[in-house]
Amino acid sequence: MGVKVRISSALLDAIRAHAAEEPDWEVCGLLLGVPGQISGARRAANVSPSPADSFEIDPAALFAAIRAERAGGPKLLGHYHSHPSGGAEPSERDVMMARDVGRLWLILGNGEERLWLVAEPGRFETVHALIE
Repeated sequence: MGVKVRISSALLDAIRAHAAEEPDWEVCGLLLGVPGQISGARRAANVSPSPADSFEIDPAALFAAIRAERAGGPKLLGHYHSHPSGGAEPSERDVMMARDVGRLWLILGNGEERLWLVAEPGRFETVHALIE
């Protein structure tokens, strides 16, 4: 059956809205919750020097989420980003960046979104998103 992760339709709508706000740039953010359940998303600045075709999550946002997790807050499950001129599959650049084994990647592109898990460095597995 593979990996299954729950996410609310309202949260998914908020992530879609974020991507729609900047249709020419890759937007990004953090996915929070507990294993098997994405319960929150936190927008993050894309600090990539070429945001039209790549993303880099603002390190300050990433470190803040890690500190909050260590203090008992929600677990950092992964992140999301958009592909303004591509599909919801990992790009070649995404594959090269995928080093965080066990993290979720929610990718938005061409009017759809797909959830992925970094199974090993440079390799993704499809995750079945259960939208509630």
